[in-house]
Amino acid sequence: MKIFLITILVALSLFGTDIKWEKEISTAVEKGVKEQKPLMLLVTKNGCRWCDVLKQTTLKNSKVVAIINQDFIAYEGIVDKNTVPPSLMTQGTPATWFIKGKSPMFEPIMGAVESDDFLKVLEIVKQEYKKSTTSK
Repeated sequence: MKIFLITILVALSLFGTDIKWEKEISTAVEKGVKEQKPLMLLVTKNGCRWCDVLKQTTLKNSKVVAIINQDFIAYEGIVDKNTVPPSLMTQGTPATWFIKGKSPMFEPIMGAVESDDFLKVLEIVKQEYKKSTTSK
């Protein structure tokens, strides 16, 4: 019986995990600097179909969630709520920026990217962040 309960708890913890989103951009930036992790800033808009697709598929993928929660600081800026820094506003949504300190590392990833491709992007960002941090 104990093994069954432990198995159920482990399964629920794996499938019920969500991305840990920071509530404020300033806190997210500070935390990224302090923890030496890149900031993943997702720009969305209410009513944006592709934003919903990204959030309900790729950003619910257990591998994606685990990597983001372990290796990144996550923040969602919503255009309609004026929570996107002006310098990171984009023509379309969703847009995913990766920030080191206060500076973007690359141009944003646009659109609802599939999980496999998003995992590749996360790996590239981690490698580039590590390179730029260790080369100082």
